Amino acid sequence: MKRLKMISLFVVLVLLAGGMVFAGGKTEAAKEGVRIAMVVKNLGNSFFEACRDGGLEAIEDLGADIELIYQGPSTPTAEGQIEIIDSLIAQKVDAIAISANDVDALVPICKKAMTAGIKVISFDSGIAPDGRILHLAPSGDEFIGRSQVRMMAELVDHEGQIAILSASSQATNQNAWIEWMKKELEEADYNNMELVTVVYGDDLSDKSYREAMGLFKSYPNLRGIISPTTVGIAATGKALEDAGKAGEIELTGLGLPSEMKQYIKNGTCRKMSLWNPIDLGYSATYIAYKLITGDVEGGAGETMDVGRMGDIIIGGGKVAVMSEPYVFDKDNIDKFAAIY
Repeated sequence: MKRLKMISLFVVLVLLAGGMVFAGGKTEAAKEGVRIAMVVKNLGNSFFEACRDGGLEAIEDLGADIELIYQGPSTPTAEGQIEIIDSLIAQKVDAIAISANDVDALVPICKKAMTAGIKVISFDSGIAPDGRILHLAPSGDEFIGRSQVRMMAELVDHEGQIAILSASSQATNQNAWIEWMKKELEEADYNNMELVTVVYGDDLSDKSYREAMGLFKSYPNLRGIISPTTVGIAATGKALEDAGKAGEIELTGLGLPSEMKQYIKNGTCRKMSLWNPIDLGYSATYIAYKLITGDVEGGAGETMDVGRMGDIIIGGGKVAVMSEPYVFDKDNIDKFAAIY
C-alpha cells in the first residue's frame, strides 16, 4: 500500500512538472516557450505599432514565457501577408493574430495554418469565418459607421455635400463601416446632406493626400470629408492645410491622437474618434494565448476573461466586440496624444 501511494505521488509530480493540469475535463498546455505572431496590414503604421505595444503589455500581465513576433508587409497587400503566414507556418508558431488586407484571399493560407495546429484569430480587419477561430472587432460595425456620420453632421450643421476617403476597396472593416454610414444617411435627420463619392487611398499617405486634393477640385461645394482610416485622416488634414481649405471643409474620421494633435488643436479636424489600439493589441494577444492553453475554445456565446479589459463575449459569427470608439477633441487630445 505504501509503495502504491509513492507511485501515485510520483505520477502527480511528473504531470505537474510537464505542465499538464487537469480541471473540469480540460487540459491546459504548457505555458513555456509560446510564440504568438501578430501580422499587421503593413509596417511603418503607427496604429499597428501601438497594437504591438499592447501585445507586449499582455505578455507582461500574463507572466508567461511568451515571444511576440511582430510582422507585416511593406505595403498593405494580401499577397504580402500570405507570404508571411506561410513562413510562420514553417516556423511552427503557436498562434497568429492578423489584421487582414483581404477578407477572402487569406482564408486558404489561414486554414493551412490551423490544420498545422496553429491558433488563428483576426483582429481589427477580419478574415472570413472559415479562415479563423474568432474575430476581435475593436467596436461594432454599426456603431462605428453611424457615429462617423453623426460627428460629421454636427460639424456641418446637417447640410451640404460630404465625401468618404477610405483605405483600400477590399478592406473588410472599412467597407462594413461605409455601409452603415450610408444607412445612417438614409435617416430623415440627414435629408439636407449628400454623400457625393467614396474614394480610396489604400492606406498610403501619398495616395490618400492626392485623393483628398482630387476631392477639393471635383467638388467645389464640398462641406466635409469622413476618413475612417488613421493614414487617410492624417493625409487629408495635411491636404486641407496645403490647399487652404482648413475651416472651410470639415474633417472627421478615425485617427491616432499623436498624429492628429496639431489638426485637432488648430481646428482643421475639430473632432474624431478611435478605439485604443493598445487595448486592441493587448486583447488580441491575450485571447491568442488563452486559445493556446485551452482556457478559451472560441465558441459563440463564450465569455473570455481578458485581463485588464475584463470580460469579452464571443457573439454570432464568432465575432467578439472589444469596446466603443472614443471621441477626441481639443479638450482631451493632449492627454491621449502622449499615449499613442
